Amino acid sequence: MHITLKATGTNAGMISHLLAKNPYNTYDRTEKGARVRMVYTVFTEEEAEIVIQASPDSIDLVKNSPDSYDITQYINDREFVTSSLFCTYIRGSLGTALNGKPKEDYEGWVTHPFSLELSFGPVASDLPDSVVEGLFAPLGYHVAIERGEADYSFQLKNRSTVRYVTLSGHQTVQYALRQLLLLIPVLDNYKHYYISEEEFDKLRRYGEGWLPEHPLRELIIRRTLRFTNLIEQFEQSEQSASASAETTGTKKHIEKDTVQAQKDKHEQVQQQEQPQEEGKQQPTVRLNELRYQAIMDVIRKLPRRQKIVDFGSGEGKLSARMARMTGIEEIWAVEPSAYAQVRAMERFAKLERHTDAIIPTPMMGSLFYYDEQLRGKDVMILCEVIEHVDEHRLNRVMKTIVTEYQPNVLIVTTPNREYNEVYRMNQQELRHGDHRFEWNRSEFQEQCEQWIEEAPYSVALKGIGEEIEGFGQPTQMAIFTRRKEQKEA
Repeated sequence: MHITLKATGTNAGMISHLLAKNPYNTYDRTEKGARVRMVYTVFTEEEAEIVIQASPDSIDLVKNSPDSYDITQYINDREFVTSSLFCTYIRGSLGTALNGKPKEDYEGWVTHPFSLELSFGPVASDLPDSVVEGLFAPLGYHVAIERGEADYSFQLKNRSTVRYVTLSGHQTVQYALRQLLLLIPVLDNYKHYYISEEEFDKLRRYGEGWLPEHPLRELIIRRTLRFTNLIEQFEQSEQSASASAETTGTKKHIEKDTVQAQKDKHEQVQQQEQPQEEGKQQPTVRLNELRYQAIMDVIRKLPRRQKIVDFGSGEGKLSARMARMTGIEEIWAVEPSAYAQVRAMERFAKLERHTDAIIPTPMMGSLFYYDEQLRGKDVMILCEVIEHVDEHRLNRVMKTIVTEYQPNVLIVTTPNREYNEVYRMNQQELRHGDHRFEWNRSEFQEQCEQWIEEAPYSVALKGIGEEIEGFGQPTQMAIFTRRKEQKEA
């Protein structure tokens, strides 16, 4: 992980004083368990280039994690990509430049715009190239995006999220570094630390002079703070500060209106509110819980629900909820992840204290491998599973289900892409980094009808979660029912 900062033109060498790094010495320190090095690859009065590199210890990255026993914790890109980890490592080394406090003789150069070229990477981002460009172009940079060279016989590289970014334009060293340290975590969309109100100060400090007017300000704030309550608090504090500067007489009313406006706009992707009883405040219900409730409501109404397959069961949350439903005799919790299976078994073990519960059977399996044991069950469930499968492989998976497994009822849930706009997401942005696609309502309906063209099933579509006119509901659900006349034949 690295950043290269290059200045050209008259007095380019002055950046060494702003960075407080001697061009004739190699900077080599350990910061938070990572080795940070800075070296000038070019240094003259007309051209200066410095490479800032961080090399973390892969063991240190996970040794304090509660999941450190799981080998998959070591199989990730955190050691290599330019992310919030990298920004943390180098922030202490760039304190002089970020604070704009060089030696007194060079203070005048803090506000001097240099002809700069900044390149960094690799960065793993779920944002499309157009949004990456939209983050930096309004700041006056020309943006170049590249993907690494690889000899593939297929087009995987073209869909890779990993990119190298080069920015060129006129900017002060202080602003350039502040912009990078704020926007790199926005690109990577990963935080290795607990997100709290301390992030407010970072947004204000590093965003001073450019963030308030940025056209993608909302995206930057949302991906920095992540949580609805923090976003609301930040917006409220910004509005309060603005109101105080203009007038103090109506400050309370402004703050109240601001909070309500933000509550209307910042519906969190994973949360929905329950209807409120008169005089009583109801707790927030997560969208995931609403999915489980909707699926179980369907199952309760089925005349046959003795044998159930929960495909892609994850940590067994849905299977554990179904375990206490009347009329169910067996639940197969099928999941390819060994780590998730361990968590599921821990959850299932707690069901033993309930005399009315059956214990789900954890099973290692995948949609891509047919298993005769799962054929002919009463209900098969794919809850938020299909969007994790490449589209070109999904048709084969669904054909296997409706022609080979042949469950009496198949329940499928998946995100509704149209609703992402309610969450103030970019049109091309996906709700999760591992989603391969997200369909709107008409696309999902078309796919469902296509899957059963030659199969003895009918399909009914429903929505889950709060409905917004023009956008539908956040989750869409398809219920496939095997036709009786075909089963008897």
